[in-house]
Amino acid sequence: MNSTDAQAQEHRESGDVVVAVTGCPKEDARTVFDVLRRAFVSDRPASDTPEEVSTTRPTVWTATVDVSEELAGARPTQLSAPVTVEAQGGYWAVDRLRQHLADTFAVRVVGTAAGDQEQEIRLRLESRGPA
Repeated sequence: MNSTDAQAQEHRESGDVVVAVTGCPKEDARTVFDVLRRAFVSDRPASDTPEEVSTTRPTVWTATVDVSEELAGARPTQLSAPVTVEAQGGYWAVDRLRQHLADTFAVRVVGTAAGDQEQEIRLRLESRGPA
């Protein structure tokens, strides 16, 4: 296998998803990252708390999660307001992340962009209504 084929194979099998959270209070960003951190390996430690860096511009918080192995199942979690999440990675990995979020929150896909081996989706997360 040549190096290009090897890189493509490695990329397809990668479980890494870059996650960006915006349009919400820092507490809701923390909630989303806590949900992802409980379920998957993340580059952000539990002690890493989102902070506002500007009062005049929107803040975007990012993390990379590896969805290759699910560490814990989903459980419904409350948000104080809707949250926008953008996720970018391989098709399988992004879909697995979306499904986990859908098991936790009410999720609506509000945008997608597709490439050869990667996709980007924009999701709107809200708390689930009463059962």
